[in-house]
Amino acid sequence: MTKSALQIARAAYLPKVPAALKGAVKAVDGEYTESVADQEDIKKLFPNTYGMPVVTFEKSNEKKELPAMNVGVILSGGQAPGGHNVIAGLFDGIKANNAASRLYGFILGPGGLIDHKYMELTADIIDEYRNTGGFDMIGSGRTKLETKEQFDKGLEILKELDIKALVIIGGDDSNTNACVLAEYYKAINAGVQVIGCPKTIDGDLKNEQIETSFGFDTACKVYSEVIGNIQRDCNSAQKYWHFIKLMGRSASHIALECALQTQPNICIISEEVEEKNMSLDDIVTYIAGIVAKRAEAGNNFGTVLIPEGLIEFVPAMKRLIAELNDFLAKHDAEFKMIKKSEQRAYIISKLTKENSDLYASLPEGVARQLSLDRDPHGNVQVSLIETEKLLSEMVGKKLAEWKAEGKYVGKFAAQHHFFGYEGRCAAPSNYDADYCYSLGYTASCLIAAGKTGYMSSVRNTTAPADQWIAGGIPVTMMMNMEKRHGEMKPVIQKALVKLDGAPFKKLDTFTDWSRNLYIPWVYMLETELPSACHTLRLRVAKGDKTGCQIRNFVVNQ
Repeated sequence: MTKSALQIARAAYLPKVPAALKGAVKAVDGEYTESVADQEDIKKLFPNTYGMPVVTFEKSNEKKELPAMNVGVILSGGQAPGGHNVIAGLFDGIKANNAASRLYGFILGPGGLIDHKYMELTADIIDEYRNTGGFDMIGSGRTKLETKEQFDKGLEILKELDIKALVIIGGDDSNTNACVLAEYYKAINAGVQVIGCPKTIDGDLKNEQIETSFGFDTACKVYSEVIGNIQRDCNSAQKYWHFIKLMGRSASHIALECALQTQPNICIISEEVEEKNMSLDDIVTYIAGIVAKRAEAGNNFGTVLIPEGLIEFVPAMKRLIAELNDFLAKHDAEFKMIKKSEQRAYIISKLTKENSDLYASLPEGVARQLSLDRDPHGNVQVSLIETEKLLSEMVGKKLAEWKAEGKYVGKFAAQHHFFGYEGRCAAPSNYDADYCYSLGYTASCLIAAGKTGYMSSVRNTTAPADQWIAGGIPVTMMMNMEKRHGEMKPVIQKALVKLDGAPFKKLDTFTDWSRNLYIPWVYMLETELPSACHTLRLRVAKGDKTGCQIRNFVVNQ
């Protein structure tokens, strides 16, 4: 492939790793674990992999000769910046253990394992993809690994290639499936280890041991830059309210982080909506109130950040969706036989009165979107629900009512955006390049230690990379029971925004955001400058109301 000067420079970057991974390592077992909830149920489902200890890797003075081992790797689910570096770290790790070890990538996700589609990943291939975005080295897919037939079919190719360990790079559902696979292979003594790596830009796969999912840092920086561009345009044209929907189906981490970086006029946090038992009308009234307040000062423009999964956090909508999920899971075939023009009336007739009334009150488009096919995990496809348009339309109607009552004097015009794919395959930031490589290398250490049913873990990541702590956490430790497709299933518990946490509290303190439009400076100085003296120059336009406030100025921490 022909590379630009930037690509060549980026490929030359050498990821930093925890000090413990430099040279020989030893695995140190910590305390034995239990699942985060539903302990008895999870223990019954995972008798061979439940309760294992947390593992930490430390430097060793003894270099052990390890046998050559063939390893397989799968990219599962949506793309996230840094996936290629996970594979590079895994490759370098197994080669460091034994140069004769080989790495095989299964093509287009878990489906490649089932369909026996693979390629050997050699040094030439790996080197082409170091520090690059995307998952195009081997591709990704959303096939779920959940049946005995799939496990047995996958085992056939694993045996044929003499693969002794399989690494699945994915989000909470993918790693849940990895854990189920690990349990099955251990139960039948298949001789195949299964290791997971935490991937999702949404940031909802984390806990004390998994501090962040890879790609989150990069994606938020990309989205914040684009939001900043919109805010600059907004301040220039001074005539539009921009409603911006951001990735984050199950949690609002991206919206919160982007709000902290860009300081929009309004940021809706789904978890707060649920905590305060807010209705759609409550949200609309809140937004409309801020629009009206700014209009009093002649500012008929601004930005609103909305999490992708907001609709599922509105308590009344959540109850409606739960009933819809159960109904469609049981009557899917019957529902699909009904004419599209009659499906809305059909659903209204089948729901409880409260949910039926709510469903009937929704705009036709939103109601239709709620009844679309679920994703492979049984979830509403919230990315197809145009929440940003729904809210702006409802805000517009509310403001029209207020204008008729003399409560609103401004002009309201909206623009709509959904930022998703823009951030999923960006070139990883230095942080994600380092973190992902370390996750992959740690996975190779877990394999060398004979572990299975573990997820690669790198902690203490706010410190310099050589102080990071590498290890592994049993996947069962993160599990609870949730209803999927009408049945209770073991799944990794999602990490939501903590309303008592420092990030949200910081957001909540900026009460003046709504009175002024702030133009952000994205983190261009965060980790990119060499250690030396630097000069910061600020250029501020003249004017009576011009002001400047420097909250923080930090170079290289």
